[in-house]
Amino acid sequence: MANTPQSRKRVRQATKARNRNASQKSEFRTSLKKVLKSITDKNKEQSKENFNHAMSVMDKLVSKGLIHKNKAARHKSRLNSHIKNI
Repeated sequence: MANTPQSRKRVRQATKARNRNASQKSEFRTSLKKVLKSITDKNKEQSKENFNHAMSVMDKLVSKGLIHKNKAARHKSRLNSHIKNI
């Protein structure tokens, strides 16, 4: 249990950061699902639109340090190749 004022503040800060990070990671997963859904529906225009939004979300998470840059690059590459094959 946090006993000092500093440790209580760190607990509050960590909770806020954890909630913020969870929300952003959830948005990331949702954007990936939207792209995959439009790919399975063979809708190229919608896929490109969703892919652009997903790329934006991924780049933001990379700059904030929530996901590794290689993970973002891997997702971008694989999604783009799926879109090309439609």
